[in-house]
Amino acid sequence: MTPEMLPWVISRATGFTAFALIAGAMVAGLLVRTRVAVGPLRGAGMVELHRHLSLLGLLAVAVHGGALLFDATIHPSPADLVVPGLLDYRPVATGIGVVAAELALLIHLSFRHRARLGVRMWRRLHWATYAVFAGGAVHGILSGTDTGARPAQLLYAVAVGAVASLTGWRAVTARRAGTPKTARARHTARVDDRARDAEGAAA
Repeated sequence: MTPEMLPWVISRATGFTAFALIAGAMVAGLLVRTRVAVGPLRGAGMVELHRHLSLLGLLAVAVHGGALLFDATIHPSPADLVVPGLLDYRPVATGIGVVAAELALLIHLSFRHRARLGVRMWRRLHWATYAVFAGGAVHGILSGTDTGARPAQLLYAVAVGAVASLTGWRAVTARRAGTPKTARARHTARVDDRARDAEGAAA
C-alpha cells in the first residue's frame, strides 16, 4: 500500500465501521421498544447503548468524509461532503450518503431537545432512523469499490436481516399489546387531550 492510498483505505474502513455502528444503534433502539434485555442491558442501559452507538457512528462518518478530502483520486471539496449530489464521483450514491449522514446528525441532536420537541414529535422524528439505515446501506453498496467482497456482503446481509427481523418482531408485539381495553384507554386519552386543547383555544 502506497501513502497515496491511505486516505482511501481509512475512508473505506470507517465507512464500514459507521454502517455497523448505525446498524447496532438501530438494533439497540428496537430492543428498547420491544423491552428485550441483552444480558444486564435493559431499559435505561439499552437506551444509553443506543445513544453511544449513534454518537460513535457519527464520529466514524466524520472520519469517513474527512479522509476523502485527502483522496488523490476524486479530489472532493468540503462543499462536496455536505451538499448532496455535488460530488462528481457516483453523485446519486454519494448524495444519498450525505443526506443519510445529515439526517443521522439531526436525529442524534434531538436527544438533547426531547423535552422541547415533545415525546410525540420526538418519536415521529425517530422513524427517520429507518431512512438513515437504508440510505447508509444504499450508499455503501452503490458507491463502495469493494461491495462485492465477501466480508462486505456479510455485513450488509447481517445488518439488514437483524433490523428487518426486529422490526417485524416489534410490529407483532405492538399488535398484541393493542388489546381492546388498551385501545379504549388510548382513545379516551386522545379525546381528553383534544378537549383540553379546545378549552385552551377558547380561553
